[in-house]
Amino acid sequence: MTTLLSLLLGAGPLLLLALNPVHGSDNSTLPLVLWHGMGDSCCNPLSMGSIKKMIEETIPGIDVLSLMIGKTVSQDTENGFFMDVNEQVSMVCSQLAQDPKLKDGYNAMGFSQGGQFLRAVAQRCPSPPMKTLISVGGQQQGVYGLPKCPGESSHICDWIRKKLNSGVYTDIVQKHLVQAQYWHDPLNDDLYKKHSLFLADINQERVVNETYKKNLQLLDKFVMVKFLQDSVVDPADTEDRLGLAAMDAAGKLDFLGTEGDHLQFTREWFNAKLVPYLR
Repeated sequence: MTTLLSLLLGAGPLLLLALNPVHGSDNSTLPLVLWHGMGDSCCNPLSMGSIKKMIEETIPGIDVLSLMIGKTVSQDTENGFFMDVNEQVSMVCSQLAQDPKLKDGYNAMGFSQGGQFLRAVAQRCPSPPMKTLISVGGQQQGVYGLPKCPGESSHICDWIRKKLNSGVYTDIVQKHLVQAQYWHDPLNDDLYKKHSLFLADINQERVVNETYKKNLQLLDKFVMVKFLQDSVVDPADTEDRLGLAAMDAAGKLDFLGTEGDHLQFTREWFNAKLVPYLR
């Protein structure tokens, strides 16, 4: 299965299949939930704000919720670096459950680490039901390396690198540094499995949680986008511990490849390849 996924993720546009848009029970477009990546926020007019506006212009009438983790945009950005991911996922699950617009289901799209975090939502919180999950450049198997830490302050990125290098699997670093919680060091696999607070759990690397497998397979579609020249997500491929083989056999997995570096895409590509999943 690992080989299959590696081949599919690397095959690029040749694997773009016929898309089956998912609609609500009244034939209206389902709401869309967005989760931004590291160093970004829900409402940055140059990134997530622009994507939200573009989707609303392309699909008139769609409800788009761009998740804010915290009470302000500034907190949202900081929490993408420093807030326990399990707490973030729990916060989002609660927010979605209380939103009446989502009660009949919703689609979700996550960018970079947001794609990984939304998968945790799908696995842990099946109500309201997530129908389609689109992971745009998400590091589903974690990362080993932080080559291009984004953000306005380079000294924050330098500090993060030092902490990751000095003790990524210590309790204090795991608890307070988001990137440590999906750091997967292939040279210290035992330490990773023992101390990883987030990734080892959702990837079933300590014990198999059958509920996680069941909930993920409730998705109608799980779409994974790989950037073929990605210099941020390392390694760039994922592997199966969550019943992905069964989902693949059922036609629920789509793998898209696109040229370019991490999260570098055009509006034309986005509209042609991803928007059909949302209509």
